[in-house]
Amino acid sequence: MTKTILLTTAAAVCIASAAHAAQAPQAPQAPPTAEAGQRGVLVFTPDHFAAQRPNTALDMADRVPGFTSDDGSGARGFEGAVGNILINGNRPASKNDGGTDVLARTPADRVDHIELIRGGAPGVDMQGYAVVVNVILKKGASRQQVATWNAQLFDGNHDVFGGSYQFTATNGDRTWGVLLSDGTSSSDSNGAGRAVVHDAAGGLTSDRPYANDGWGGGDSVRLNYSGPVGGGKLEATGQYGVHDWQEWQTIGTEGGPDLARSDYAQDTRSGELGLTWIRPIKPRWTLETRLIHQFEHFDQVATGDETKGGLAQPGYSFTSKGDSSESIFRALVRNERTTALTLEAGGEVAYNMLDTHQALTVGGAAVPLPSASVKVEELRGEAFAKATWRDNAKLTLEGGLRLETSTIKQSGDAQSENSFFYAKPRFQATWTPVANNQLRLRFERELGQLDFSDFAASAAFDNNNSVYGGNVDLVPEQLWISELTYERRFWGEGIVTIGYRHDEIIDVIDRLPVGANLSATGNIGNGTLDRLSLNIVVPTDKLGIKGGRFTVKNDWNETHVTDPTTGQDRPISGVRPTQANIGFTQDLARWKTQWGVNWLPLLGKGTYDPDQTFTWRGAGYVETFVEYKPTPTLSLRAQLNLWDDFTQRYVSYSSRSPRVVSEVEDRDVDPVTFVSLKVRQTF
Repeated sequence: MTKTILLTTAAAVCIASAAHAAQAPQAPQAPPTAEAGQRGVLVFTPDHFAAQRPNTALDMADRVPGFTSDDGSGARGFEGAVGNILINGNRPASKNDGGTDVLARTPADRVDHIELIRGGAPGVDMQGYAVVVNVILKKGASRQQVATWNAQLFDGNHDVFGGSYQFTATNGDRTWGVLLSDGTSSSDSNGAGRAVVHDAAGGLTSDRPYANDGWGGGDSVRLNYSGPVGGGKLEATGQYGVHDWQEWQTIGTEGGPDLARSDYAQDTRSGELGLTWIRPIKPRWTLETRLIHQFEHFDQVATGDETKGGLAQPGYSFTSKGDSSESIFRALVRNERTTALTLEAGGEVAYNMLDTHQALTVGGAAVPLPSASVKVEELRGEAFAKATWRDNAKLTLEGGLRLETSTIKQSGDAQSENSFFYAKPRFQATWTPVANNQLRLRFERELGQLDFSDFAASAAFDNNNSVYGGNVDLVPEQLWISELTYERRFWGEGIVTIGYRHDEIIDVIDRLPVGANLSATGNIGNGTLDRLSLNIVVPTDKLGIKGGRFTVKNDWNETHVTDPTTGQDRPISGVRPTQANIGFTQDLARWKTQWGVNWLPLLGKGTYDPDQTFTWRGAGYVETFVEYKPTPTLSLRAQLNLWDDFTQRYVSYSSRSPRVVSEVEDRDVDPVTFVSLKVRQTF
């Protein structure tokens, strides 16, 4: 009852504070210092963000019109895998320390200005993105400390608490800092409901209560340094942390005659080191080198227990422990031949490894698993060259070619070795025929990132105690991408972007049958993806609502692939057909407050296993927040998350060919409402 009162009170405070503040006059917002005309670079000074009273550089970047932060696609290696955020012209030193992470720990008062680069600019490595931001930081001498406290309070489920302390010192070209973090993890899909099972004829066979919960946390330390070394500039970051996650699920009543329960726990220890050294080697020539190493040790336990008619059934236990790592060395030479033409050439070498040991028991007896203990290693090399040509303010052309060779070796319970060679061309054109209108065309071949855990066996006990075999023949899926985007800017911060993308996918990675009773992740043939993207930002000052922004985003996806079990056309697993995000935010300068709401009207996706199909549907997800900043160094934020019931449908089959339905299970879950609180103090 106490938590319910707290949640209700917090929600009322959010709504009441925002409604009261909305009646106050709003200070005018400073325009950007460059107009969205025929230039490729728009410059935004801190004055442009003054009404939002940002805490961090990320707060500022997220308010740059026409920009959506992206920490990378997860593609292979470094080239093409990193995000669309640059700091002082360069990407972060570590592949996993994303641009949003760096900006989130960079105080807003360290930002000199932000550049929005569309289509390319001299000396800027776009890394395959049509739009990037370059955050330029101030020099000088300063010391700053930031302390945060945060909590997520769930109505009836597990609450989590955390915080951090950060120290940053700058002296001219040198900056160093330390971040101590007590992090939190949680799920927004925790809740209770019903699990209803029908047989193939539609007859009711079971109707039981359902409940689940999941939470975690971790402690970490990160050190950063940036400064002149050896005639160039060194960026260095190092991190070490421990993390835990646990979740449970029950179907039935505790102590009742029919109860199924699954539990999962994971503990990890991980670290990373990233070094970037950039040095001018002669006029218009620059050398850039990167060294990245990351590692993780993991220990996982999944269990499943069930009673039927009061009788205990044989319990399941699946354990997995092991180590993984990735090491990358990369070097390139950049030549700015003219103000219009930039050339790059270089290469990278990467080594990836997963060494895992797994075991399955049923009723206490060991059960043999295919590929239970395996070591997977990949040695990959890549050479690349690219050019960016900007002859005038209207047209930018970028083209390049990457040549990749790799060898994937598996040892242990399964032995295999495969070598591959791929050529990956890329072309992008950006055309600004008239001010505030831009057309972008991209054609590229990409390779998907392999998940080495798919080479080994796995298990999931949250439904029907599924066991999956490993796949020694897995190869990267290849995407031939064609994309066309139109952008129109209006009313200063207003923007409309419409894009169409078509992918021809070779060797789609999805679920396929392995033997008579198992399935695995593997390559199931060729497929396609068609995506229509829409992004609208409307400043509402001209509509009489001062300081407001109305936003609409959505991707409509249509995918096709031939199911390896049925031979029928179906969607690709895990790709969401649609997920619109409609939002409104308002800056209330007089009240030192910002508030907003985001609404996701429809969510959903499907997974297609040989013995079971799974569909997930949700609706009415609402996130609303209010942030009050009484002083430039203190911010108080409250956020309320709530949404309607979501449904999960499992259709199980008794045979694969012909496919015969054995039962259908529908779960209706009422997600728990929760409040997030955050206090941030700078001193």
